[in-house]
Amino acid sequence: MLEYDLPRYLPSAEELPDSDETPVDNELQELIPGLLKAILLILWAERMDWFFGIDMGIYYHPDKAPIVPDGFLSLGVERFYDEELRPSYVLWEEKVVPTLVLEVVSQTYRKEYTTKLDEYADLGVLYYVIYSSRRRRKPRLEVHKLVNGKYELQVGNPVWLPEIGLGIGCARGNYSGVTREWLYWYDQSGKRYPTPQEKIQRLAEKLRSLGIDPDNVD
Repeated sequence: MLEYDLPRYLPSAEELPDSDETPVDNELQELIPGLLKAILLILWAERMDWFFGIDMGIYYHPDKAPIVPDGFLSLGVERFYDEELRPSYVLWEEKVVPTLVLEVVSQTYRKEYTTKLDEYADLGVLYYVIYSSRRRRKPRLEVHKLVNGKYELQVGNPVWLPEIGLGIGCARGNYSGVTREWLYWYDQSGKRYPTPQEKIQRLAEKLRSLGIDPDNVD
């Protein structure tokens, strides 16, 4: 829950800018969190108590610029509260700090391994995930967990996140027509959850095994 010393009168999400007008400089910054969200929309289709934001500002004080991670997951909030959806994520309205934030390191280094570690720790984000496909001698995926106010690097790939009930890890696969390493959600046994396209392909294969042409199914 939010515990900050805030001014008495606070603007609403509709009154705050919905973007910092800083364009992403790498398509992966949109595709990687987009895939994670797409999987959740299938996996948690019946749940309405979560929200996954992509390149969305997190406002923690009305007089300060928002923090804009590449992706973040909040639990215990409404997935959407009207048809206009969220213009931004305002902590004094949501009352819930994101459980997980994701930063995808691009060609322009944005202090993901230094300053942002402190920013997200101060905010109280439980899991801070950093992914960099360009790393060679260090892990491309780092999952940091907040313990007693400090982040501790978790070991493994995937890493199980008990408070979320999912694991997160990286593996090669195909998404959006691109074969490369992507981030995925995993179950507790380490089995990867399928992407939407994989779900469609598996359903088509099952129908064919039953002698049904999937192209003729309404």
